[in-house]
Amino acid sequence: MVLKESNRGNRVQGIREIVLINDLHQQGLSISAIARKVGCDRKTVKKYIERGLEAPCYGPRAARSTVLDPYRAYLTERVAAFPGLSGRRLLREIRKLGYEGSYSTLKPFLRDVRPSVRTKFERHFETPAGQQAQVDFAEFSVAFSDEPGVTRKVWLFSMVLGHSRWLWGRFVSSQNLQSVMRCHIAGFDAMGGSPEHILYDRMKTAVIGEDEAGIVTYNMSLVALLNHYGTVPRACRPYRAKTKGKVERPFRYIRQDFFLARTFRNIDDLNAQSDLSRTGIANPRVHATTLRVVDEAFVEEQLSLKPLPAIPYNAVLTVERRVSHDGMVSVAGNYYSVPDTTRKRVLEVQNVSIRRRPQPWYIDQRRLGVAFGLRGFGAHFLARRSKLSWIRPISASSGSNSPPYHSNIRSCSSCLGSAMASRKSA
Repeated sequence: MVLKESNRGNRVQGIREIVLINDLHQQGLSISAIARKVGCDRKTVKKYIERGLEAPCYGPRAARSTVLDPYRAYLTERVAAFPGLSGRRLLREIRKLGYEGSYSTLKPFLRDVRPSVRTKFERHFETPAGQQAQVDFAEFSVAFSDEPGVTRKVWLFSMVLGHSRWLWGRFVSSQNLQSVMRCHIAGFDAMGGSPEHILYDRMKTAVIGEDEAGIVTYNMSLVALLNHYGTVPRACRPYRAKTKGKVERPFRYIRQDFFLARTFRNIDDLNAQSDLSRTGIANPRVHATTLRVVDEAFVEEQLSLKPLPAIPYNAVLTVERRVSHDGMVSVAGNYYSVPDTTRKRVLEVQNVSIRRRPQPWYIDQRRLGVAFGLRGFGAHFLARRSKLSWIRPISASSGSNSPPYHSNIRSCSSCLGSAMASRKSA
């Protein structure tokens, strides 16, 4: 607005000079006398006298060359192909090509070529250090190079500390309870502690329902996990997911600054690249809201987090699966072979020690050398509902109708002996 007013004032001043010069010329003053009286050059006075009272015309200035000129075509092509790419991401790309200018030079150009999006006003809620973390899932579609021609859906589990904006995330193939619990444990380990409470929206793996009095019912498995780490769940008000904006906003940042215009071999490669981007770019940056380096703010907030428990969290998740006609059992997208005697039977599949690495589980007392385990977190074993037919090598108390539990296959020789004797007698 100031610039417009300044241009208007200059235009008015120029018209006044023209009128004054022509008026003095009509009074008989010479060009030199008029120049001295008005305070301008004789050539200017002569030009205005020749033109008469015609207003001066100012043409557009010729465009000046800038350091951005060699990269305009590249930027235009990238924005046309991926409109959501962030300015910081594009700045890093053209700097690899030789650009030596600043981000402030790039911003006006991107503003002109990028489609305009009207943003709504959002209110920010700040929390003290160590008080709150926010958790949510975001859906992504990706075509892995290991599976050409196939588009898969993956979900990004994101955990953000409310005070420092420190970010942790993990891409998973499912939003089931097992993935949620694994991601919580890994997130707590990464931040080296836990906050006072965690804010969720109405995700089904966290919030089961709400009664007429407004009392929220949470998933008991998740509550048990959070209690182990000394934190409690909190749910957003219905249709008020924007109260969880500190974790919603990073989804857009990750999509624009990391995910777009990249290729990934598989989900492991996706997570590896995501970790590099998170630790090398996202957390070391200056946050736009707090105006602080995220990692530096996290170092201060980490002092207010609750320490990790000394005992690792172990859980048992149980599902039922029917053995197929070809002797296979499907668990978490993986197939496992089982003995022929179990075909077409319903087996109990249990997931144990979701925090520890997978370990082999010995099955079927007639074939002790058979072992299997899942990729990633956890380990699975099968239990058939019959007497001493299956051996579960974990430390736990066994029920009256359950086979014995053992931490080491060698420690169950007596049970094996009795089991084999009972089988021979049968």
